[in-house]
Amino acid sequence: MMTELLAGLNPQQQEAVTTGDGPVLVLAGPGSGKTRVLTHRVAYLIREVGVYPGSVMAVTFTNKAANEMRSRVESLLESRLTGVQLGTFHAICARLLRRESQHTPYTADFLIYDRDDQLAVIKQAMAEAEVNSSKMRPGRVLGAISAAKNELITPEKFSAPTYFGEVVKRVYPRYQEILVANNALDFDDLLMQMVFLLQNNDEVRERYQRYYEYLLVDEFQDTNMAQYQLVLLLSKPQNNVFAVGDEDQGIYAFRGADYRNVMHFRRDFPDAKVILLEQNYRSTQVVLDVARAVISKNTQRTPKALFTERGGGVRVTLYEAYDEREEGTFIVERIEDLRREHGYDYKDFAVMYRTNAQSRAIEDACVAMNLPYRLVGGVGFYKRREIKDLLAYLRLINNANDTVSFTRIVNVPKRGIGKKSIADFRKWVAKNNFTQELALSVIAEGGEFPLSGKAARSMTEFTKNIFAWRKQADDGDLTLLLDDIVARTGFNLYLHDISDSENQTIERSENVRELRGLLKEYEGETLGEFLAEIALVADVDEIDDNDDKVTLLTLHSAKGLEFPVVFISGVEDGLLPHIRSFDDSEGMAEERRLMYVGVTRAMDELYLSYTFRRAMYNATGGPNEPSRFLEDIPAHLTKDIPPMLAQKQNQRAFADEISWETDWDAPRLGQRMRDDAHAATPKPEPKPTLFKSNQRVYHGIFGEGIVIESKRVDDDDEEVVVSFAEGGIKRLMASFAKLTILDG
Repeated sequence: MMTELLAGLNPQQQEAVTTGDGPVLVLAGPGSGKTRVLTHRVAYLIREVGVYPGSVMAVTFTNKAANEMRSRVESLLESRLTGVQLGTFHAICARLLRRESQHTPYTADFLIYDRDDQLAVIKQAMAEAEVNSSKMRPGRVLGAISAAKNELITPEKFSAPTYFGEVVKRVYPRYQEILVANNALDFDDLLMQMVFLLQNNDEVRERYQRYYEYLLVDEFQDTNMAQYQLVLLLSKPQNNVFAVGDEDQGIYAFRGADYRNVMHFRRDFPDAKVILLEQNYRSTQVVLDVARAVISKNTQRTPKALFTERGGGVRVTLYEAYDEREEGTFIVERIEDLRREHGYDYKDFAVMYRTNAQSRAIEDACVAMNLPYRLVGGVGFYKRREIKDLLAYLRLINNANDTVSFTRIVNVPKRGIGKKSIADFRKWVAKNNFTQELALSVIAEGGEFPLSGKAARSMTEFTKNIFAWRKQADDGDLTLLLDDIVARTGFNLYLHDISDSENQTIERSENVRELRGLLKEYEGETLGEFLAEIALVADVDEIDDNDDKVTLLTLHSAKGLEFPVVFISGVEDGLLPHIRSFDDSEGMAEERRLMYVGVTRAMDELYLSYTFRRAMYNATGGPNEPSRFLEDIPAHLTKDIPPMLAQKQNQRAFADEISWETDWDAPRLGQRMRDDAHAATPKPEPKPTLFKSNQRVYHGIFGEGIVIESKRVDDDDEEVVVSFAEGGIKRLMASFAKLTILDG
C-alpha cells in the first residue's frame, strides 16, 4: 500500500509526504507538483500513520483547489473522504463560527454579506455618519475597512493619519454595528472574528488545538496577517503544521498577502524541517533558467536550483516592436505560424501583460486576424466603465439622437441631473414631437424646457458642450477633443471617485491614456470613421464562448495556470517593472516575482516583447526603455538581442567599465600595484550625484519631470532617469541634457 502512495514521486516529494511530526515547510518551485505532495500527505497520514480523519485540517485558497484536493485524496484512499476539515480559510472559519456562535456576537444562522450587501451597508453607515457618498466613494471606504480587518484592526484601534482616514474612522464603527444588528458578517469578518474567538476564549482555543492535530496549508506565501494568526493559533501545541509555499511566487501584496509569512514561519517554528521541491514537471530548462536569472536578484528568498528532465528546449524569443499595434500583430501572426508548424490549438497559447489597459492592442489584433480569444481576470478594454463613458460622449457628439449614450452620460460625472429630471426631459421631447438632437439644440440656444434650478443650469451647460465638441470634432483632432472632454467634465476626479483604491484609480487613468493613444492613431480620419471601427472591436465580447481560444490575461491572473506557449507583452521599464516600483525596493522585488510567475507559466516556448513607443504612456507615445529585467537574461538563452536592448546593455556595460566600482587597477591597464601598502589604499569615493530621486526637473524639450534615479558614470557626469509628464521615461546624460532642478 505504501508503495502505491509513493509511486511516481521524486525523492524530495517522498520525503515531504512521509516526514514525521512537527513543523514542516515545503518550498515548492513552480510546476514542482505541490498539489500532488499535499494530497499524498493527507492520504499518508490517514492510511499509513492511522491518523483519525477528523483531526486533519487542510486549507487551500480556492474552492476549486479544495474540490480537486478532495477528489485526489479519495482516489488515493479508494473511499469517501469523511471527517477531514478541507476547504478555504473563509469556508472553514464560517463552519467553526456557526458551531461556536454562543461565544460570538452572532447567532448560528448568521448571514454572510457579499459585496453588493456590503456596499448597501456602507452607504447607510456613511449617511448616518454624515459622510457625503457622492464626494467619498463608498467602495473606497469599504476597501479601507477591508484592509484594516485583514490586519486585525478593529474600529477602536483604527488610526486616521489623513482626511480620508478620518472619514473611515467615522464610518467603520457604524458599519460594524449595522452588521451585528443584522446578524451578518462580511468575508473579512469570518477571519477576524475567528482569530478573536481563539485569542480571547481559552476553552474554545484549547478544544480546537486538541481536536485538529494536523494542519496543512497550501499557497502559504499568499496568507495575510489574519490567516497567519489562524495558523499559529490552531497549530499549537503539537506544531504539526505542514506549510507549502514559495516566496518567489508572492504577487498579491495589493490584496494584503505577505510573502514574508514564509520567513515568519521559520522564525516562529525554528525547528521546522525545510524541504525544497526543485524538480519542475512543466517547463523546459531554458524557461527555468530565464526565470532563475530574473528572480535571483531578489534577496529575501530561498535560492532554488530549478531543473527538469525535459531537456533544454527552444531558446526564448525577444521581440522589439515599434508600437503596441505592431506588437499585437506580431503576437497574433506568430500564433498562427506556430499552429501551422506544430499543430497547436488556440487554447495552447496565452498572452500576458502587466496592466489591463494593454489588452486593447492585443484584442484589436485578434479581431483583425479573426483569431478567437477569451479575456481572463477582467473585462474587455471597450467594456470598462471609464472607456464606455468616454465612448458614449464621443457617440453622442457624433450623433445627438443617440438616446442610449445620452442616458449613460448626461449625469456622468454627476452634475445634478437626476432620474426625475431625465424623465421630465423625455416627456417634454415626446410632447413636442422633437428628435433628441432638436431638443438638445433648443436647450443649448437658450429655449425654454421643463427643468429648473441646478438641473436646468447643468443641462444647459451639458448641451452647449456637446455642440461645441461637435465643431471641434469637425476640425479633425480627436485627441484634443478627448482632452477637452476630460478637462471640462472633471473626468480625472470622477475616476478617483469611482475607484476603490489608488491602484484602481491609476489603472483607470492608464485606460484613458490608452484610449487617447488609440485616437492618435486615427489622425486624418473622422470621428464617425473611428467609432465605426471601434464598434466592430467592441462587439467581439458577444462571441459565443468555446474552449479553443487564445487566453489574454494579466500576470496577476496567471498564477496556477500553464500553457505550451506564452507571450509576455510590454516588458518595458514603466510597465514591467511598473513605474510605481521604481523608488520602492520592496515593490521592485514584487515586480520581479510577477515576471517570474509569468515566465514559469510557459511549458515549451516563451516570447518576451517590448515596444519603442507605447501610446498609453503619454501624448507622443514614447520612446520607451526595454525592461531592466531583460538585461538579467543570459544571451545564450535567447535567440538574438534586439537593437534597443543591445544598445541598453552596451550603455550599461560602458557605465560599469568607467565607474569607480570597476576594478580600475586590473591587468588591462598594463600594470599591477606591487607595493602592498599602496595597493591597499582605499579607492576614492565617487562624488555624490547632483540629481536625487523625486526631484522635480525641467528639460528644454520634454518639459517638467520627476527624477526616478541617478548614478555617477564618471567624476564629471551622471546618468539620470526621468519620468516626464509629456515625454515619458528618459535615460539622459546630465552633461548633455542640461536639466534644471526645480526644487531641492
